Amino acid sequence: MNLLISLVSGFITAFIGITPPGLLNMTAAKVNLKEGKKSALWFVFGAIIIIFFQAYLAILFARFIDDRPDLVLLLREIGCVVFSGLTVYFLLIAKKPKKIKGKIKKQSKSSRFFLGMLLSALNFFPIPYYVLVSITLSSYNLFSFDTSFVFIFVNGVVLGAFLVFYCYITFFGKIQNKADYMMRNMNTIIGSITGLIAVVTLINIIKHYLSI
Repeated sequence: MNLLISLVSGFITAFIGITPPGLLNMTAAKVNLKEGKKSALWFVFGAIIIIFFQAYLAILFARFIDDRPDLVLLLREIGCVVFSGLTVYFLLIAKKPKKIKGKIKKQSKSSRFFLGMLLSALNFFPIPYYVLVSITLSSYNLFSFDTSFVFIFVNGVVLGAFLVFYCYITFFGKIQNKADYMMRNMNTIIGSITGLIAVVTLINIIKHYLSI
């Protein structure tokens, strides 16, 4: 298997997963607008360090469960419950996020670096995301759980994440109105996505039990 495929797969996976407006990329863009590109890049460097370890740990976990169909089914059942709960929360309970106003106080580069690490560490969605993606790619022989392929894939994830963050930093001024609109409707967007995932997961669970 070509290592280049693993690199490209990791790049595309991260690009798709991080491109929708979220806490990390929107914060990076806001820091750039208020404090400049250097501070924003320090924030990004902190974030992608955590993303590297999240992706690596996710793939190690995926390698463990790849040969355990019973664990895969259990994770699907747990995921269905979790995503259903998140759907109810985001669509019916959570308050709409308000448009960010005011100035961001000038902070040191090191504080922005650690802020990036902190916000990235608080985001747990990348772990199940990369678990699912790596298992899916492996089933199509587009990914291998060998150490070299894992390392290359994770580096592709880092490159893809950095490109998305850099694009937000560079072009945010041109898309700010659209981005603010998406932030105001983020709960609906996230709730719809988690609802779709919950439905697809439930369908797969039902198919599994019907095939027994």
